Amino acid sequence: MSNSTQTSASNRIHALLDENSFVEVGSYVTARNTDFNMTARETPSDGVVTGYGTIGGCLVYVYSQDSTVFGGAVGEMHAKKITRLYAMAMKMGAPVIGLIDCAGLRLQEATDALNGFGEIYMSQTLASGVVPQITAIFGTCGGGMAVSAAMADFTFMEGKSAKLFVNSPNAIQDNYTEKLNTASASFQSREAGLVDFIGEEEEIFDHIRTLVTILPANSEDDMSYDECTDDLNRVCSDLANYVGDTKIALTQISDNHFFMETGKEYGSSMVTGFIRLNGITVGCVANRTESYDESGVKTMSCEAKLTGQGCEKAAEFVGFCDAFDIPLLTLVNVTGYESTTGSEKTIAKAAAKLTYAFANATVPKVTVVVGQALGSAYLTMNSKSIGADIVYAWPEAAIGMMDPVQAAKIMYADEIAKSEDGKTVMEEKAESYRALQSSALSAAKRGYVDDIIDASETRARVIAAFEMLFTKREDRPAKKHGTI
Repeated sequence: MSNSTQTSASNRIHALLDENSFVEVGSYVTARNTDFNMTARETPSDGVVTGYGTIGGCLVYVYSQDSTVFGGAVGEMHAKKITRLYAMAMKMGAPVIGLIDCAGLRLQEATDALNGFGEIYMSQTLASGVVPQITAIFGTCGGGMAVSAAMADFTFMEGKSAKLFVNSPNAIQDNYTEKLNTASASFQSREAGLVDFIGEEEEIFDHIRTLVTILPANSEDDMSYDECTDDLNRVCSDLANYVGDTKIALTQISDNHFFMETGKEYGSSMVTGFIRLNGITVGCVANRTESYDESGVKTMSCEAKLTGQGCEKAAEFVGFCDAFDIPLLTLVNVTGYESTTGSEKTIAKAAAKLTYAFANATVPKVTVVVGQALGSAYLTMNSKSIGADIVYAWPEAAIGMMDPVQAAKIMYADEIAKSEDGKTVMEEKAESYRALQSSALSAAKRGYVDDIIDASETRARVIAAFEMLFTKREDRPAKKHGTI
């Protein structure tokens, strides 16, 4: 049963799960179709190994497709095995992990296979927000299986040979793989935003194991807590230096410097991921203006603006955290929206989705303004006005409608123009505006900021805030669901 990567479907499962924990379900199932001389073809396990086991002692349900059986294509019984696995996972309240190597629909079974695919979609829909769904792509993930991968909460992809596509690159008019490989892991992570992590097979297994151990098993029974071995009052003395690269800031304040980033390559001006605070998993959303690698070399620089991609990524992440009662921490450093012809096509809708996601979330929400927080872009970033429970600001933070210099130019245009030293007048007016309307202190005086904290105290203050919010309950108007 070895596939194109010389690793069998069952061996992948054994490599992922705790040793000797896997129990296979449905090992004797084969195809029922007799058309096209199918009776002469062996279909062991009908091309998918299904069962359950543990990761770090946590129960998980796993299916792994075998590309040697019709290329891993989905047939009637193949689909039934996956849907039955979902049914079991939902009854027991445990995550579902799919290890994908699938050519799409099995042509020999036509409408039976098509119906089976639809039943998989239905199972994923019912499970969404009930149990975490994780997909890892090791071979082909084509056609309808790409839709299935997109319906998962987290998607991993092997970087060299895995392919993810709805339409093959060569089937797209005026395109071919040598020109633009839309099926590649790099395209699907950087351009499409569908893939959270790219790596070698063992790296992917390590990330899945980490993800399972930090996430709740389901939406009702949170067993993701861990004992904290870090100092709850640890001072992060140089935290103020990381206003630009908030990924480093989040790593600094987390228990034992743990941080797991999601969607790293997509919308890089927005950071999303998980940290631990006092042993509790916390979802984080943060603006980023620069990025550094492990050796301290700057790898990315951008404006402190909201982008369509960043908002989309953050909105999906916030929705996941809210569904599974994971508290949210937001680090804010934003001055407005990306201003390009291309961004105007998407930014309003994307920002609306993120605004709605934060406002709609009922989990504990803490916001820290670490840099600038200007205009309606700040409102979108989990401000107090859309439901943040606690808002802190660092002493040098700027909170207001717009940049003080620009405000002064507008408000005192005539006075500046008539003055002999317009620059000095503008600076004086800007400083006055900053003190009255754009400082952390002015926002705190109006109740929009709960406290001004030293950057080095952020870890201790945020942990204390989440401890206070642990029993939060919030009633909302009765409705089926929102429409934004």
